[in-house]
Amino acid sequence: MDEFSLIRRYFAGLTEHAPGVRLGIGDDAAILIPPPGHELLMTSDTLVAGRHFPLHTVAYDIGWKALAVNLSDLAAMGAAPLWFLLALTLPSPDERWLAGFADGLRELSEQHGIALVGGDTTRGPLSITITAVGSAPAGTALRREGAKVGDVVCVTGTLGDAALALSGRAPALQQRLDRPTPRIDAGLALRGIATAAIDLSDGLAGDLGHVLAASGMGAELDAETLPMSEAFALATESAERLTLQAARGDDYELCVCLPSSRLREARAAVEATGTTLTAIGVISAEPGLRWTRGGLPIDGPQHGYRHFDDGSAAHG
Repeated sequence: MDEFSLIRRYFAGLTEHAPGVRLGIGDDAAILIPPPGHELLMTSDTLVAGRHFPLHTVAYDIGWKALAVNLSDLAAMGAAPLWFLLALTLPSPDERWLAGFADGLRELSEQHGIALVGGDTTRGPLSITITAVGSAPAGTALRREGAKVGDVVCVTGTLGDAALALSGRAPALQQRLDRPTPRIDAGLALRGIATAAIDLSDGLAGDLGHVLAASGMGAELDAETLPMSEAFALATESAERLTLQAARGDDYELCVCLPSSRLREARAAVEATGTTLTAIGVISAEPGLRWTRGGLPIDGPQHGYRHFDDGSAAHG
């Protein structure tokens, strides 16, 4: 199967009837029309087999996750998804694998109304690069910088499920690793409320560290407030929870900072999207990340990373 047949068979249908697409797949470049009064936000992520996902991961889940990690970046900036580009490197054109991969892409893209508008295919070790484009009204996008002294640090959803699933101890949580939920609606709801935001791909400690560095601030977090699912609580011991929840990645939740006076408003807005918003700490002027438990200082993780079954690690 040549490149053009592959594209027509598996991917051309992901462009149909997309708003703002004057010309999609099939030419040298797409022709796109931005929403009036909006700024465009672009993000790109590459997933490499054995480094960013275990080698045994099924094709459907690879397609889903490749798009999900990009949508999570858009969510962290309060952007509405519009279009994406796909660069796919394959060892060989395995039609069964391609069908599953395209199905995973299609399922998530249709959920969020984002259209495939171009890309490239080539032969080599399996890797997937997606570039996603979203939009926000001019001047409203959330950024990493902007956290202020006294802001509350919050996270959506629960933390640690993906890390526990990877350990093989909680099969019920496997979808949290393979098919993360991009918090697009929560990001949109927090636009205009949050002062800073980031998505949690490489672990809470490391990713919040980027916000603190960009904002010139520090933070104090309470380890006892980190939200966990019932399955996570049942399968873990208290001594290991902080490492799984704060130093391991692939949660793809949002971590946001916001004024304490707007916490109730923010919680209500996020809960209306179908998830939760939990306060876990406060921004301080003193640089660095500090941890407490029961009001007492403790040693806690300062960095995060993703680690997969084949022995490779993706560090944040």
